[in-house]
Amino acid sequence: MQSNPTTAIDINITAKDTEGTVRQIQEVIGGEIQERWGEYTLTVNNLNAHGTIRFITFDWGVNLLEYDIIFHKEFVLVMDASEYNPIHFAYCLTGFCGHRFGYQDEIHRLEQFQSVIITSREGGYNYGYFPKEEKLEINVIQISRKKYLKKRLNNVSQLNEKLYKVFMDEDHEKSFAYFGTFNLKLADQIGALRKIKQKGMIRVLQIEGMIYQILSMHIQQHDRAMKEEVLPTTLLKRELKLIRGLAKKIIKNVAKDYSLEQISEETGLPQAKLQEGFKLLYARTVTEYIRHVRLEAARDLIRTTDMNISEIVYSIGFSSRSYFSKIFKQKYDISPNDFKNKTEQPVEEEIGVL
Repeated sequence: MQSNPTTAIDINITAKDTEGTVRQIQEVIGGEIQERWGEYTLTVNNLNAHGTIRFITFDWGVNLLEYDIIFHKEFVLVMDASEYNPIHFAYCLTGFCGHRFGYQDEIHRLEQFQSVIITSREGGYNYGYFPKEEKLEINVIQISRKKYLKKRLNNVSQLNEKLYKVFMDEDHEKSFAYFGTFNLKLADQIGALRKIKQKGMIRVLQIEGMIYQILSMHIQQHDRAMKEEVLPTTLLKRELKLIRGLAKKIIKNVAKDYSLEQISEETGLPQAKLQEGFKLLYARTVTEYIRHVRLEAARDLIRTTDMNISEIVYSIGFSSRSYFSKIFKQKYDISPNDFKNKTEQPVEEEIGVL
């Protein structure tokens, strides 16, 4: 990644926590910070940038920092690791950025959809590079090691040896950087995190739970990489994005009559690559994935509408009620009718009380 030192604007970060970091960014790029239920959002709309930077701090040593922003100038975060030096689990959902340690000359690019884990050594510097006029959606989970290790439920000893040493390095004696392979499952999870609509304490609790899942996925990917268990794939990033987009289209229109041949023609991907991509991203063949989302849609319709079973069967693209009932029971261990009756039971009991 190339950066122009003559035009880039430095933002010096000497803060001792995430909140201080965002406030020092605000001092340079402007904007206003608002807080609701411990969730802080810096909103900027000026010549420097347009968008938001939000952060949440949890008492178990984990912070969420999310960028949803376009910088109109090239900025470099110059972070003093002697003041605040967490482990950064970073993921670019949209766009890209760059990183280097203070002792390095080369800037390493954090690509879109790539799992990255970084921490500096005590007294060192981290440099974060943000390009101008690039839409950025970046998710960063920061772990303060001493605080995190005090949490009783954390079983750090189950981590692979290399990452275990990073977590246990409370004195921050070594730097660490892992630039992983593309992981679109992380994209789905982070995308769901950004779409949480609840408010107040429920929202914060949901965010906290999803952060733990995202953190686990970063760690699991690193563990597989160290064990050389990363699944080989012939698919390009562009092809994986096509498959992910296709999977979303199927969710939005479950009733459509899909065929592997027709999907292959629409996407321009060979059938073998389609199958490989769905297995890699969703652990299912194309047919299994379509059946899975149809059954999930059926369960939602049974639970939330007054449609009868036959109406639901045809609305999700099945032509045989008996086949639907068979695979529904195989998947959920209950027949559609019994599930409907069970769903309706609380309403009947409430009416009885009245």
